[in-house]
Amino acid sequence: MSNMKLGYDLVVVGAGIIGLATAWTARQRGMRVAVVERNAKAIGASVRNFGFITVTGQRRGEHWRRAQETAAIWREVASQAGIDVIHEGLHVLAQRPEAVAVLEAFMATEMGEDCRWLDTKQAQRDWPWLQRGMALLHSPHECRVESRDAIPRLSHWLEHSMGVDFYWNTAVTSVHLPQISTSRGSLRAEHCVVCPGNDLNALFPNWLAQAGIRQCTLQMMRVAPGQALTLPSAFMSDLSLVRYEGYADLPEAAALKARLQAEQAAHLEEGIHLIVVQSADGSMVVGDSHVYGAAEQPFASAATEDLIMDEFHQVFNLPKARVTERWVGSYASADDVVYKAQPSLGVALGVITGGTGASTSFAFARELLDLATTV
Repeated sequence: MSNMKLGYDLVVVGAGIIGLATAWTARQRGMRVAVVERNAKAIGASVRNFGFITVTGQRRGEHWRRAQETAAIWREVASQAGIDVIHEGLHVLAQRPEAVAVLEAFMATEMGEDCRWLDTKQAQRDWPWLQRGMALLHSPHECRVESRDAIPRLSHWLEHSMGVDFYWNTAVTSVHLPQISTSRGSLRAEHCVVCPGNDLNALFPNWLAQAGIRQCTLQMMRVAPGQALTLPSAFMSDLSLVRYEGYADLPEAAALKARLQAEQAAHLEEGIHLIVVQSADGSMVVGDSHVYGAAEQPFASAATEDLIMDEFHQVFNLPKARVTERWVGSYASADDVVYKAQPSLGVALGVITGGTGASTSFAFARELLDLATTV
């Protein structure tokens, strides 16, 4: 293609959040950067999620530290790129004694630092839309952006303020450095970072197949609450405590999971846990479910939606709430939370396989760039 530049220090394949975070990291290091995206805009998991940058509950250790680093960078980048941080923090409402035990164990770890207990009775007086609970944990670490707006804004800012070149509607067909072949011509680069998301069959399919990566399909929705209210943060419930590994890997989670299996087996079967965040217009983004397989499931289930909304009503006293929008998301999933490899010298291949791309992207991008530039 005639308007393609001849040479870059780095070409990033994929304009999802991992690719954008990699481009930003590379520009911080003074590299000449291009991003190549097969679609006209980002349409995958990066724009179909909650926009919720989650620290509390991430897998203990390295991944939790990735989330801490990423949340700090998100706040920095958002202010520069004109991305609104809609609300901050997280509340977890525990409604069973077993859930309280999990949160108490969590608070005793390093992950509970700066988290605090809130008075549930006072919370109910302040927020009459909140259902009764036995304990209420508050974390200050999280922040929330509107992902369907934030990702395009981030791309625009990287291009027009940070000097990153973007090639949209362009599929990369092969990477043999220094040449990167695309559907619209060739680029030359010293390094390449491939961020395929859940596209597991285009570039380096054998590498991705050996990693045991599969597809996770989830259902989400936008809900009109039926009354005026302002959420002070994101909210989670008991089901989240057996889903997020920072809680679920604690020994105390076994008793909670057994009770939930007895009381909410259908929810667990569909991989449902509750996250609720609020948008600037007052509506809520609510989800989600998790179904695994070799391919994305294209059809949403009304029964699964009912189960998600059932959990929503367990936490929120909003009888007039109604669903106004529905969508299906999909991400690459594996037993580990990230996959990274160096298929050849100068090339890094990376996928966040735990559904936490928004929450750990910037830290993971640094790791991928380090891998690509390793001699």
